[in-house]
Amino acid sequence: MKGAARLAPGRPSTAALAWEVSDPYAAALRSGRGPLFLRRTDGWLLPLDVERWCARADAVDREVLDRCEGAVLDVGCGPGRLVAELASRGRTVLGIDVSEAAVTRTVGLGGQSLRRSVFEPLPGEGRWETVLLMDGNIGIGGDPRALLTRVAALLAPGGLLIAETAPVEVDERAHVQVVDVTDGHGAGTPFPWARIGTRALLRRADAAGWLRDGQWTSGERRFVALRSSRPASSSAEPPNSTAVISSQRPRNPSGDSAATDR
Repeated sequence: MKGAARLAPGRPSTAALAWEVSDPYAAALRSGRGPLFLRRTDGWLLPLDVERWCARADAVDREVLDRCEGAVLDVGCGPGRLVAELASRGRTVLGIDVSEAAVTRTVGLGGQSLRRSVFEPLPGEGRWETVLLMDGNIGIGGDPRALLTRVAALLAPGGLLIAETAPVEVDERAHVQVVDVTDGHGAGTPFPWARIGTRALLRRADAAGWLRDGQWTSGERRFVALRSSRPASSSAEPPNSTAVISSQRPRNPSGDSAATDR
């Protein structure tokens, strides 16, 4: 994405606004099925795995969740399968998503969720022990470098980022639109998105000062674990369940300003 101001914390990104009004996306989450795609401006289609997102966490998901440490923030939580799974394990977890349908479904599964962009103020900033960027969400905002910078600010010193990378080695930026090909229509204007493979993500993470903590492939899906190198602060404490619960109510991202605990 061009223009750092569009990615500044506290301001909804173009992607957030586009997903928020995406009727095909909301309809797919409500029904639990596709077909749904991201369509580039040149017509190329990237299929979205709606059925898997709306199902329970599978074996690959659970393997990822087993690696999570402490309080977990799921960025772009979608319909909430990972939030629900972690909550069932008694973990402190919060999902955020710009889609009201996603937040509603997550809460319906018993998880805590906020209707919020990752680039807006969030509860527990600088204190989350794990941040998840699953299901291609490393592409949020169209600029993985800017997203890595934002996640670093959300994590506690030494905190863990687990990101799912593209299944092929790619490093691309594009403007996309959410479409249901059965009617050929999308909603809203195209918004910035990115696809990035493991090698490219590791190069960017190294340049930004992240520490490599692992990489693996499971069920044909690829993952990278990175650790924050930010120095510890004696005043920092992890988010607690009371703070997460008190901030769970979804809201319009263009409405009231900040969460109660940040």
